[in-house]
Amino acid sequence: MEYQKTIKREVELKGTGLHTGEEVRIKFKPASPDVGINFQRVDLPGKPFISATLNNIIDINKSPRRTSLRSNGGEVHTIEHLMAVLSILNIDNLYIEINGQEVPGMDGSAFPFLEILEEAGIESQDAPRKFFQIREPIWLNEGEASIVILPSQEFKISYLLSYDHHPYLRPQYLNFVVEREVFVKEIAPARTFCLEEEVEVLKNQGLGLGANYENTLVVGERGVLKNRLRFEDEFARHKVLDLIGDLYLLGYALKGHVIAIKSGHPLNIRLLPKIEQQRLRFLEGAIKSVSTNFDLEKNYLDINDIQKILPHRYPFLFVDKIIELEEDKRAVGIKNVSIDDYFFQGHFPGRPVMPGVLIVEAMAQVAGVLMLSKKENQGKLAYFMSIDNVKFRRTVLPGDQLRLEVEVVRLKSKTGQVHTKAYVDSKVVAEADLMFALVEA
Repeated sequence: MEYQKTIKREVELKGTGLHTGEEVRIKFKPASPDVGINFQRVDLPGKPFISATLNNIIDINKSPRRTSLRSNGGEVHTIEHLMAVLSILNIDNLYIEINGQEVPGMDGSAFPFLEILEEAGIESQDAPRKFFQIREPIWLNEGEASIVILPSQEFKISYLLSYDHHPYLRPQYLNFVVEREVFVKEIAPARTFCLEEEVEVLKNQGLGLGANYENTLVVGERGVLKNRLRFEDEFARHKVLDLIGDLYLLGYALKGHVIAIKSGHPLNIRLLPKIEQQRLRFLEGAIKSVSTNFDLEKNYLDINDIQKILPHRYPFLFVDKIIELEEDKRAVGIKNVSIDDYFFQGHFPGRPVMPGVLIVEAMAQVAGVLMLSKKENQGKLAYFMSIDNVKFRRTVLPGDQLRLEVEVVRLKSKTGQVHTKAYVDSKVVAEADLMFALVEA
């Protein structure tokens, strides 16, 4: 299991905003698990926090040529290079104090942020890391630009940059598995760029006021003006850098193969809610432990312990207590059947009988406790995959006490198969074979 990370100590740097031209100081501070990435405008009244989440992204038409956030009356601009570094360093939780509205541009690349954060040191935290693996293809297009993300076991980017109208910017194609070593050597040093004919237009729009020939590659018809390329295809590499930073605004790490053609911030940002929508649909059918910081070394669990593990609540929580719990082997739960249970109101009310499917559900919940209470499975999702060999032997009536026994048949890192039996007065009332899939949240 991967764990969340923050930095070990405070560090800071100073620089000039590429678009505002303002001198700013930015300080990085450790944060607790599950806090996320949070900017704080220390120069504004109330020092508002601005979380780096997709819900706080400013409309790209109102903040062009960069990725910006707004929340609690504060804004922060041009965050994409820094966000890319946080993504690659697996930094999940961080406070970023800034005394201006724009993250400094430094040399136009992500490398200065990489250096300062590595200097701060990275510290693992006692909480599982959040990530999502793409399950189905997602695609978008806008004019000549398009972006697709496909299922993959790793984070991979394929990018095609092409300026058909420009004599110097020939088509550039890149294909990277996005890993730390690759990022440090091949992507982080790539600098931002613009076309020579765009310079005056941007300045007339109030943009690029802090840009110069050292922190921005200005591309003329015959090449880069007053500077040299670090890579022959540095322009495409910088687009990949921006894409990595934009994707990290999802608030979790991503596994998938991104294929982008001429994509920039507008299309990158439009992709984010599509990914989040797929993730939420995926989560709807899963059991996920409520807490990720519980320690259950004891083999007896009361209702409070159970509610730390299972997301179910009344009237759909069918386990009152766990009286035996042996990791990777077995669990025994108890359900006291009462006439006040809601299902008796409509299920043969003249002769109340507990529905068989709810007995199976009760057995499945005990199995869920067994699966999700294990330390390395805390924070994972358990999907109910199949039910086989279901048999109902006897009726269950108000006043009965169900003893729900779960025995592990096979347990791997990603799947679990169990045999379950329900008893009343030592007599089997139901049994079934259940299979679960265990996946990272």
